[in-house]
Amino acid sequence: MDFDLPADLEAYYAELEAFIEAEIAPLQAADDNERFFDHRREWARTNYEDQGLPRHEWEQLLRSATRKADAAGHWRFSAPKKYGGKDGSNLWMAVIRDRFAARGLGLHNDLQNEHSIVGNFPFVAMFDTFGTQEQKDEFILGGFEGRRRVAFGLTEPDHGSDATHMETRAVRETRDGVDGWRIDGSKMWITGMHVASHVATFARTGGEAGDARGITCFLVPNPSPGLEIDEYLWTFNMPTDHARFFLKNVWVPDSAILGEEGRGLSLAQSFVHQNRIRQAASSLGAASYCVEESVKYARERKPFGEELARNQAIQFPLVELATQCMMLRLLIYKTAWEMDRMEHKAIEHELSDKISMCNYWANRLVCQAADRAMQVHGGMGYSRHKPFEHIYRHHRRYRITEGAEEIQMRKVAAYLFGYLGPRKAMFA
Repeated sequence: MDFDLPADLEAYYAELEAFIEAEIAPLQAADDNERFFDHRREWARTNYEDQGLPRHEWEQLLRSATRKADAAGHWRFSAPKKYGGKDGSNLWMAVIRDRFAARGLGLHNDLQNEHSIVGNFPFVAMFDTFGTQEQKDEFILGGFEGRRRVAFGLTEPDHGSDATHMETRAVRETRDGVDGWRIDGSKMWITGMHVASHVATFARTGGEAGDARGITCFLVPNPSPGLEIDEYLWTFNMPTDHARFFLKNVWVPDSAILGEEGRGLSLAQSFVHQNRIRQAASSLGAASYCVEESVKYARERKPFGEELARNQAIQFPLVELATQCMMLRLLIYKTAWEMDRMEHKAIEHELSDKISMCNYWANRLVCQAADRAMQVHGGMGYSRHKPFEHIYRHHRRYRITEGAEEIQMRKVAAYLFGYLGPRKAMFA
């Protein structure tokens, strides 16, 4: 067994570090852009007078960093080579995301906006696998060029994890001699609608409530007649770009369908594993950052004339967190490595439980580590002059949004008890 990371991975990460120091750090330091990362970050990022949406200046800065990264050949790293990427593997992405988050807050990697100089593109994989050639040209290339951005319209006000019970409906309807679909319903917590050119809207087109089949994905232009954004919901971690909207007599042609009619949920779930392992790596990195900052502070702080780190009440909680980080890092890297060694369609049946283990535990761990960092740092830890409250507020959402941890634990249980996965034969 060889646990060493590939030498070419380490070389590439060194290249990324050099790029950050040469291009991204100076951009962050210019024009008081530090206001987006220091104690002013929530105020600087949020337009409280406009529904709590991200400020234009903040999003413009992110785009500037992205353009620099794309010009240097880094932003599309995980995308297929035919679209200008480097076919970045799950292992490499896990290592990069882990180490980026472990650097702390910065323009190189700000997951509040799903921003990174090494991008993650689940929609690219979805369009490449399920899209028509016209859709690939329009949405993959258009996405990289900034002409297209697709929001993910699955969740509804009364249906989150129970997507098979969604109430949004689409029925066949011909208008002006063109075959298409009329869509009626509502969606909630749909991220990025303020800048989305389209929303991938999931609607029931057949079957009964509770059926996995019978749900279809439609690429609905934004804006469209009948698509009404009701509000952007304010959250624990501002700014917000999470819309609630209604679809009333919205019509799209047949060409708006992504993938097969009635197979939309399989499309939606197809690439969740890539997202979950990479997001788990980011939470792990942020947890490691909280632990390391706490250790450094405990060695520097000297209450009553002695290092704070001498106290076992400080040592032991950080020891436990550091141990969990070390164990989780091995599981995440190994799981990502195994994902790279099998066909994509096999991941759901053989590794889905391990990916869920990584994801739900990493999201829980980072919240524990951020809370402990606040406690170790005392009053300053509670203030916004330290990043721990921001890390906690941001990563706390992933215990809900990337598949609630209870849903992921159910997946692990299904594999453990042999209802799904490789152990099913043991209980046949």
